[in-house]
Amino acid sequence: MNKTELVDAVAEKTGVSKKDVGAVIDGVFDQICASVSKGDKVAIPGMVSFEQVHRKARKGFNPQTGEAIDIAASMAVKVSAGAKLKAAAKG
Repeated sequence: MNKTELVDAVAEKTGVSKKDVGAVIDGVFDQICASVSKGDKVAIPGMVSFEQVHRKARKGFNPQTGEAIDIAASMAVKVSAGAKLKAAAKG
């Protein structure tokens, strides 16, 4: 399901206009991005959580040459599925 299909499904289920549903979805993801970029954890209990994590510097290898390279430390996003989402995926 892509964003357009999601907007259509939510609009049909709730009776809210597609324009309003699209604006809400955009707002939700904008706020998640803003919170995670500040280092805050965003959790929707039972469904999903988003948090910023620090990746340590490490050694890696160039797969073409086998040469060792240094990979710099960086920040990343960790997304974890909640219990309800995991149960839904299992059927």
